[in-house]
Amino acid sequence: MFATLRRLLGPALLLVLAAPVVGQGVEIDTIPGRFDFGKMWTYEYAPMEYFTETYGFDADQAWFDRVRLSVLRVPGCSASFVSPNGLVATNHHCVRGRVVSVQRPGETLLDDGFYAETLDGERRIPGYYADRLIAATDVSDEVLGAMDAADSPEARRAARDRAIDAVGARLQAEHGAGVHVEVRPLYHGGRYSAYVFRRFTDVRLVAAVELQAGFFGGDPDNFTYPRYALDFAFLRVYDDDGQPFRSEQHLGWSLDGVERESVVFVVGNPGPTNRLLTMAQLELLRDVITPVTVRAYADRLDAMRAFYREDPQTGEAMDLRNTMFGFSNSLKAYSGRLDALRTPEIMTRKRLAQEAFMDSIQADPTLRAAYGGTVDSIAAIQAEKGTLADRYGAFRVITSSTGSPAVLRRGLTAAAMLEARAAGQQAMADSLARQLTGIRDLPASLEHAMLTLQLSDFTRYLGAEHAVTRLGLREMTPAEAATSLLEASALATRAATEKGAVAALLEQDIAVRLAREVLPRYREFAHEWQRLSQIEDDLAGQLGRARFEVYGTSVPPDATSSPRITDGVVRPYEYNGTLAPVYTTLFGMYDHYYSYGPETDWNLPARFLPPPAELDLDTPLNFISTADTYGGNSGSPAITPDVEMVGLNFDRNIEGLSRDFIYLPQRGRNIMVDVRAITEALDDVYDADRIVEELITGNLVVREEEADEGVRD
Repeated sequence: MFATLRRLLGPALLLVLAAPVVGQGVEIDTIPGRFDFGKMWTYEYAPMEYFTETYGFDADQAWFDRVRLSVLRVPGCSASFVSPNGLVATNHHCVRGRVVSVQRPGETLLDDGFYAETLDGERRIPGYYADRLIAATDVSDEVLGAMDAADSPEARRAARDRAIDAVGARLQAEHGAGVHVEVRPLYHGGRYSAYVFRRFTDVRLVAAVELQAGFFGGDPDNFTYPRYALDFAFLRVYDDDGQPFRSEQHLGWSLDGVERESVVFVVGNPGPTNRLLTMAQLELLRDVITPVTVRAYADRLDAMRAFYREDPQTGEAMDLRNTMFGFSNSLKAYSGRLDALRTPEIMTRKRLAQEAFMDSIQADPTLRAAYGGTVDSIAAIQAEKGTLADRYGAFRVITSSTGSPAVLRRGLTAAAMLEARAAGQQAMADSLARQLTGIRDLPASLEHAMLTLQLSDFTRYLGAEHAVTRLGLREMTPAEAATSLLEASALATRAATEKGAVAALLEQDIAVRLAREVLPRYREFAHEWQRLSQIEDDLAGQLGRARFEVYGTSVPPDATSSPRITDGVVRPYEYNGTLAPVYTTLFGMYDHYYSYGPETDWNLPARFLPPPAELDLDTPLNFISTADTYGGNSGSPAITPDVEMVGLNFDRNIEGLSRDFIYLPQRGRNIMVDVRAITEALDDVYDADRIVEELITGNLVVREEEADEGVRD
C-alpha cells in the first residue's frame, strides 16, 4: 500500500500523512514520521512560517535575529547572554576544565566552587573565547559552482577548498577585524553555508558550582532521567577596553519557569549527526563500526576501573576518573546508537524513507540522470569497507593515548623512525625520536591490562594464524604474552626508552618487531579506508544535492556543529513501566543524598548541608522537553516565545541516544536545569546577591556591599 502511496503522492506528502496517524495514538512505528530527520533548523533557512503556525506567535525575522544575537558558542558547548552587561550562562561541565585554570595556590575550586563577590573578582580564563553569530549566509552557488567546473573528483575537492577560502576571505574583509568565519557543508555537501562570528577573547569566570553539585549523580546518572543536577556556571564577556560588554540583545531571565506542555526552543551548536545516511551506511555502522567501538570502549573501561579500585591514589594523580568518565560517556552513547541500529522499527522507518526519496529521484528524468545510481554507488563503497572489517577491529584504538599500551605505541613510533633513518630522512627520524621519548607511561598493571586487550583484539579480529597474532602471542595466552613482552622490551617504560632507544638495540626489540608486522598493515588499512571515505563523501554530497532538490528546507540538514534552533514541548514519557515527571525538585536531590549516602555519586557539597532554612525545596530542579538536541547543545538556553530563558540544556535521556540517526519525540527527551533552581541556589545557598539582582533587573552591581545601597553602574 505504501509503495502505491509513494508513487501517487510523492515522499513529502507521505511523510505528512504519516504524522497524524501516529499523533492519533495509532502507533505504527514503521511508518516514517514528518520529522524523522529532525528539527535542527538553521538561521539561513529560518522556519518562520512553521514556528508561527505551530506555536501561535509571530516568529518573524526580528525574532530570529534577537535569538541569534543572544546566543553564544564557547569551546565544545553553547551559552547565552542573560543580561545587557555581558553576563553569560552555560553548564558547569562546559567550563569545569577551565575552573582549574583560574585557580590560585591553596584553592580547590572544583571541589569548593567559585563566586566572584565583586566585579573586580571575576577571573579571566586564559585561552578561552566566546563566539556570537552575526551573519549566516547560504554560499552554495559559489562553492558548488566552482566544484561543477572541475573535471575529476580530486579537482572538485581542490576547487571546493579554494572556493571556501575565497568565501572566508571575502566575508572577513566585509566584516573587518575581530571576526571568525567558518564555511560548513550542509546535507553532506549538498549545500554550503558561511557563518560569521564576532569572537570575544576576554571571558571571565563569575560563578561555578562545586563539581559534586554540577555533576550530582555522577556517571551512573549520565544519560538518564529523572535527574537532580545543578549543572550551571556564569561567565562574563568583556570588551576590548576591559569593560563588561554591553549587549542590547540578550535573553530575559524567567521567574515563572515552565509547566507541562509549555513550548520551548533550545538554541545552540549540536555536534554531527547521521540522520541522512543511506541504509547501506547505517548497516555498516550496525554490523562493523559501532559494535567494534562498543567492545573496545567497554574492555578498556573495565581495565581502568579495575586499576582504580586497586590503586585509587595513583588513579587520582593521573586524573583517571575524568578519563573513565569520558570513556563511559562514549560507551553509553555508542551503546545507545547500537541499540537504535538494531531496532527493527527504526531501520524499517529509515528504509521506507529512503525508498520514498529514491522514488522521487526516479520519477524526475533530470534527477534520475544525475543521481539515479548514487545510492547504489554508496552501497558499493560500504561493501568494500566491509572487507576491511578485520583490520578496523584490530586497529580501532591502537594509537589512542588512553586506550592502548604505551609499549606498542613506542614500538610503532620506533619502527617508523628506523624506516626514516634507513631512507635518509633524518629530519623525520629526529622528529619521531622526540615523539618516541615523549610517550608517557601507564602504571605497570594498567599497561599490562591494555597490552593484553590489544593482543586479544589481534586474535579476535585477525585470527590466531595471522602473522601479527602469531608474533604477538608466540604460543602464549594474551596475558602471558603481555608479561613476556613487557619484561623483554627496552620500550616498556619511558625511562628505559630514553636510556636505551638506539638503532642497534631497537632492531631486534620484540616491541619493534611486532610493530613492524603491524605498521604496514595499519598504513595500508588507513590509506584504503581514507580513499573509500573520500569517494563516499563525494557521493554523499551528490545525494545531498538531490535531497535538497526533492525536499528543500522542509527537511533540516544533519547537525554539523553549526548554529541551530530546535523546538519542542515540556512533556512526560513512559519508561520502566512508569511515567517520568516533567520536572524534578530540590526535594529529590536531598532524597538521593539521604538515600545513597555521602560516600557516593549522590553526595552534596558542605554548603548544602543541612539545607539552608531559606531554601525552598519545592523548587523545580531539572525538566525535560521533546526539543531535538544532541552533543554540543550542552549549555544551550531553553527559551520561550517571549525570548525568556527557562532552562539550561545539559543532557539527553538514554532513549534519546537514537537521535544520531532518527528523531523520535515519543521517546527521546533533552534534560535541562530549571532557571528557578538556579535562582534559588544563587540566592539561598551561594548568597550571590549581585548576580541575582543582575539577572532580574539587568543592573550591573559593581560591588557586593554596595548592592543594598542602590549603587549601580
